[in-house]
Amino acid sequence: MDSAAVDRFEASRNRLASLAYRLLGSAADAEDAVQDTFLRWQATDRERIEVPEAWLTKVVTNLCLDRLRSAQARHERAAGAWLPEPLLEGDPMLGPADTFEQRESVSLAVLTLLERLSPVERAVYVLREAFSYSHAEIAGLLDIIESASQQHVHRARTRVAAERRRGGRADPAAARRVVEEFLAAAASGRTERLVALLTDDVTAVSDGAGLSSRLLRYRTRERVASYVRIGFRMTPAKRRLAGGSPAFHIAVVNGSPAVLAVVGSRVVGAVAFGIGDGKVAALYGIAATERLTRLNDAWRQYAPDAPVAHSW
Repeated sequence: MDSAAVDRFEASRNRLASLAYRLLGSAADAEDAVQDTFLRWQATDRERIEVPEAWLTKVVTNLCLDRLRSAQARHERAAGAWLPEPLLEGDPMLGPADTFEQRESVSLAVLTLLERLSPVERAVYVLREAFSYSHAEIAGLLDIIESASQQHVHRARTRVAAERRRGGRADPAAARRVVEEFLAAAASGRTERLVALLTDDVTAVSDGAGLSSRLLRYRTRERVASYVRIGFRMTPAKRRLAGGSPAFHIAVVNGSPAVLAVVGSRVVGAVAFGIGDGKVAALYGIAATERLTRLNDAWRQYAPDAPVAHSW
C-alpha cells in the first residue's frame, strides 16, 4: 500500500477510534476495530472507493455492530459485569466535544444507558448525535431506510433525555466543588454529611475491583453513603491489593468530574460522578485493572494537581 493510502487512513484514525469507542465502550475493543478496518482498507481496491471517509465509517461501524451482536459480547454484558472503560480528559479517543450532545454522548452515564438499546439504535444515536450524520447518510451506512433511522434516534433520545432530567447539567467549577465536599464528607466518617450531598434518587454502581462476577448496585441515599464510606476506608487487605496507600486526585473522566486513587504513578481506581442540582446523582466506580489500562497510559503523561486527600 502506498504512503498516500496510509496517510489517508491515518487522517481518519482518531475519528474512527472515537466512533468505535462510543459504540463499544471499550478502548481496547475500539482499537481492535480500527485495526481491522485498516486491514480491510489495505486489502480492498481503493480505486473503486468514491468517498473514503464514508467507506471507512461504514466498515468500522459494522465491525462494531458485529462485535456487539456476538454471543460472547451479549453474554458478558447481559451478565451484569460490564461498565464502560473510563478515559482521561484530553484522550483523542473521546473525539468531538464542540457541542453538548457530543460531550454527553461519551459520558459514562450515557454509555451505560446505551447498553439498553439495540446495537442498531446505539449506532444511529452515536452517528447522529456525536458525528452529525444526516438520516439519509446513516441509512446508507447501516443499510436501513431513512425512516427507520429517524425512529431509532427518537427512541434513543427519549431514553437519554430521561437520564438528563434525573442528573441535570452542572457547571464544571460547581461540579468540582461538590466532589471536594463529597471527599471531605467521606473522610469525616459522618454518614449524615454524605447523605446530605446525595440526591433522593442517587444510584451507585461498581465493578467490585474486578473481584465480583456481577456489578454491585446501590440505591437510596443511606445505602450509597454506606457504600462510599466502606469503599474509601483503607484496610490492610486493600493496601495489599492496591500496592500501597493511595492519594486521591480530582480529574475529569469522560467529561465528568472524577476521583482517581493513585499509588505511586499508577491509578488503581476511578470514581466518576454525575452531578445534578448541586448534589451527587450518580457514582460509577471502576477498579478492575484491565479497565484502567488506557487511563493509566494517559496518567503517566498527565500533569495532575496536588492530591486533595490521602487514604485515611
